[in-house]
Amino acid sequence: MAKRGIPQLLLIQGAGAGVHDEWDNRLVDSLRGELGNGFEVRYPRMPDEADPSYANWGPAIRREIAALADGAVVVGHSVGGTLLVHTLAERPPARALGAVVLIAAPFVGPGGWAGDEFELPPDLGARLPPGVPVHVFHGLHDDTAPPPHADRYATVIPQAHLHLLPGRDHQLNDDLSEVAKVIQRD
Repeated sequence: MAKRGIPQLLLIQGAGAGVHDEWDNRLVDSLRGELGNGFEVRYPRMPDEADPSYANWGPAIRREIAALADGAVVVGHSVGGTLLVHTLAERPPARALGAVVLIAAPFVGPGGWAGDEFELPPDLGARLPPGVPVHVFHGLHDDTAPPPHADRYATVIPQAHLHLLPGRDHQLNDDLSEVAKVIQRD
């Protein structure tokens, strides 16, 4: 439940050894700095962060979303974004979400990364909760998941708003100011 009516934001970390404490924590710090006291930011550690799988991360993401209040914003960075959107498409949550935000999320499927376990369906947009804004942020200097991954999301989620950020890398240079502005607006 949200603290005294403060909107909630859930950030699902990216994958890799030490990512929670050594990399994506800087994204959380940026969001908290930009959003101030206007949001309760939740940042759970995903199970076996060095070896992500839908079997492990999917249930953890569902538990985290179930603990949120209606209207919460869910954000996923990198593989955390891929697994977040896959989880939402597989089984829409009981909670009414305020927005879905993907940051530098690799597209898994045709035109993106290969991967049978969490390949995204071609009708992904139709499987997401209806009426919920979807935002895809991607740095144009992302060498981990190059910008064409964002284009693939725009293709399979026609309702998505694409935000391509010049000069930004896979971590968006640890600056989520544009993300925060969109979250505050939505």
